[in-house]
Amino acid sequence: MTQTPVSHYITCQGLEVHVTEWGKGNAEKMIMWHGLARTGRDFDPLAQILAERYHIIAPDTIGRGLSQWAAQPDTQYCLDFYGKIASDLCAHFGFKTYKWIGTSMGAALGIRLAATTMRDNMTHLVLNDMGPKIEPSAIERILTYAGNPPVYQTVSEMEQGLRTIYKPYGYLTDEQWRLMTETSVRRNPDGTVTMHYDPKMVRQFIVHPNDYDQWDYFNSIECQILLIRGAETDLLSTETRDAMLANNRNCDLYEVEGVGHAPAMNVAEQIERIRSFLDRSK
Repeated sequence: MTQTPVSHYITCQGLEVHVTEWGKGNAEKMIMWHGLARTGRDFDPLAQILAERYHIIAPDTIGRGLSQWAAQPDTQYCLDFYGKIASDLCAHFGFKTYKWIGTSMGAALGIRLAATTMRDNMTHLVLNDMGPKIEPSAIERILTYAGNPPVYQTVSEMEQGLRTIYKPYGYLTDEQWRLMTETSVRRNPDGTVTMHYDPKMVRQFIVHPNDYDQWDYFNSIECQILLIRGAETDLLSTETRDAMLANNRNCDLYEVEGVGHAPAMNVAEQIERIRSFLDRSK
């Protein structure tokens, strides 16, 4: 059965947060949290399938997509504040026990919460190309493109730009590239178009330089963990990958060949591997 998403606008921590909801009424709950410069709509292909079983919420982090931009960027663009928003959303939707799928930043947030405030609530954690350490060269790359988003004359030009920027995601259909574009665009006052996010969100790396150094958190996680790693990623080194497997016995690895940062989780092989993990019990 085709699943149709529903949009909500919910005030969390004094800011309006846009949430895409799938599979309302299903007993099993799931949270999907996107990457640094993306939106919850990136999960559409995966959510479309998993919503047959799960009640899913996929928020746009503040400063991204249709969510409100931070009033205080230096204190609100950080994992701890995003965690407070996540807790508010769980309370709003009545989520008590749930599974978490996070890409990049969303996975880092999952690590933080699985070790702290959501330790007793999260049963499964999917980390899409993110660990408790980021390679410095990847941070430099992120600051270069995300802190200074490109400007395009037309939406069509922007789609071509996104196809280049996010080529490491792997295979996307033409329809999926178009969806990414249409859920990533905002128009400037002069009529040009650019990315949907607040460039100040990269101040997280300046004001909170240790936000992504999370070994103590990761090592203490007790729920089931699936680490998805793009074999060609520049963000998650093989040394970090191996240390994650050695340090936490609950962590399993799925490496995706021919893909960088981060696998799009939109093709049958990736979706089936995720679904198999979610079915696992301790």
